[in-house]
Amino acid sequence: MGHVKRSTHGSDYQHVPRPVAVLADEYPPNFIDPPHSHERAQLLYASAGVVSVITDEVSYTVPPQRAVWMPSGVRHEVLCRGHVSVRTLYVEPDAAPHLPSRCQVLEVSSLLRELILEASTLPVEYEEVGREGRIMRLILDEIVASATHTTMALQVPMPQTARLVQICRSVMQEPGEDQDIDTWANVAGMGRRTFTRAFRRETGMSFSAWRQQARLAEALSRLSLGQSVTVVAFDVGYNSASAFTAMFQRAFGVAPSRYFTDS
Repeated sequence: MGHVKRSTHGSDYQHVPRPVAVLADEYPPNFIDPPHSHERAQLLYASAGVVSVITDEVSYTVPPQRAVWMPSGVRHEVLCRGHVSVRTLYVEPDAAPHLPSRCQVLEVSSLLRELILEASTLPVEYEEVGREGRIMRLILDEIVASATHTTMALQVPMPQTARLVQICRSVMQEPGEDQDIDTWANVAGMGRRTFTRAFRRETGMSFSAWRQQARLAEALSRLSLGQSVTVVAFDVGYNSASAFTAMFQRAFGVAPSRYFTDS
């Protein structure tokens, strides 16, 4: 048996004498883990529920078919939608060749899911030789393989200017609001042209395209909680369920009613 006791604090797993350390925890609806960072790289996986992970550069929406990989030192906060079962892997940066060097959303295959769940039951200081060590090494192999299949539609880039960040957070909190660009430019204390140029420069997309992306991310969270497609469509600012369905299908390749059964 291992000498390190299991904990629900990420800081307790940063110096475990193993290449991979696994934290398992349950979080209540609307739980917020404020901005922080870790010495190790992190694979944040919610085996049940949906989390939003916000870094200085990107906001990610993560359903159970996905996970977020973050290299060491990346500052982030986590927001839980409904009850969330978290299984987080803290990984030494040199634990395996070709681990991702940037933040990204990863596909979680059935194999990787079962490996993560099994790893969370092992001693913190698992036996590196034998079955336990092979499970951890296979997890690392699967992370490297999954890193070639990112899901861009789940990522919403964040600007750097404080006034623009505040506007983005306002939209993310109330995605159904439909103020025009002139209104938001005024809130930011900018002219329309300055606002649109600054927003595109810092996020790589227009404000309207960014808002659409943010609405889709919010819609995914709401659908995961069992809300109907029609209710979600209107709540995130679409005029009809059909318009929302068409946009969702273009982004995710499947109708919203089928996303969680087909993924």
